Amino acid sequence: MRSRQIELAARPVGEPRPTDFRLTEVEVGDPRPGELLVRNRWMSVDPYMRGRMNDAPSYVPPFALGAPLEGGAVGQVLRSADDRFEEGQWVLHQLGWRELALLPADAARPIDPALAPPSAYLGVLGMPGLTAYVGLFDIARVREGEEVFVSAAAGAVGSLVGQLAKLHGCRVIGSAGSAEKLAFLRDELGFDAVFNYREGRVHALLAAAAPAGIDVYFDNVGGEQLDAALVALRDHGRVAMCGAISLYNATEPPPGPRGIPLVVRKRLTLRGFIVSDHFERMAAFQREVAPLVREGRIRYRETTVEGLERAPEAFIGLLRGENIGKMVVSIDKEG
Repeated sequence: MRSRQIELAARPVGEPRPTDFRLTEVEVGDPRPGELLVRNRWMSVDPYMRGRMNDAPSYVPPFALGAPLEGGAVGQVLRSADDRFEEGQWVLHQLGWRELALLPADAARPIDPALAPPSAYLGVLGMPGLTAYVGLFDIARVREGEEVFVSAAAGAVGSLVGQLAKLHGCRVIGSAGSAEKLAFLRDELGFDAVFNYREGRVHALLAAAAPAGIDVYFDNVGGEQLDAALVALRDHGRVAMCGAISLYNATEPPPGPRGIPLVVRKRLTLRGFIVSDHFERMAAFQREVAPLVREGRIRYRETTVEGLERAPEAFIGLLRGENIGKMVVSIDKEG
């Protein structure tokens, strides 16, 4: 069977360009024993993918030039050579960026489309959701009554962090980059205070939103917002360092936060984490969060781009902050 896929044509320098990607068509064979052939319906684009486009050591190998990219995808089993899976069954796996995925059955996880739309398993009920859950409760160890600041709060991770913190009795401050995103945070998700980081010095904006300081900072962007959070944190504050999207396209090493000396004086805890180290928490996360999603107590949005050929456009838009909630690509109209 013929299948289209997106390959990495060149390693980006600075912001990725459309010419860094290539749409190709390949022949995909039938599954051998223990394998599945999956027709992908939705795929995910995520900030961590930018790092994998560089030929540099990291916690995961870089994408290979001339090979299809990879990432989260949900689809239906087209052909099964494994007794655990039936044709038509919905599964989650990591061979996105292509229409057809031939993969070991052990690399696929069944999902329940009756619980939530399949694309939700790429966002609120998937890796971004687990990232929010682990970062807030296991890394930052948030407690009732604390003040929590979340950057990139209108994204897939940040929007869930804020809602989970609210449900656990915290006051929540969120930053985002447009009036539409601020309205989403304030009016739909119930954040207590929000600010547009583009509209002034972040230190002053955060101080106005949290005049008594903060206890927890969930860092998705790094840079100036991390520096402002170090100033705003109270003694024994904690930072869950999830990502630094503001720096991912940098061509030169950025300067470190000027507030680092405050870490000692305030006895702060800054802890980075990678969600793949915490997949054993997936069952607990889904037990707690899935009912909240089903009941409407956790809200989520998706920004959907139609067509596999537009996946690079979706990824570039993600890095520019063009999404509200999870950015996903709908691969075909049957999804």
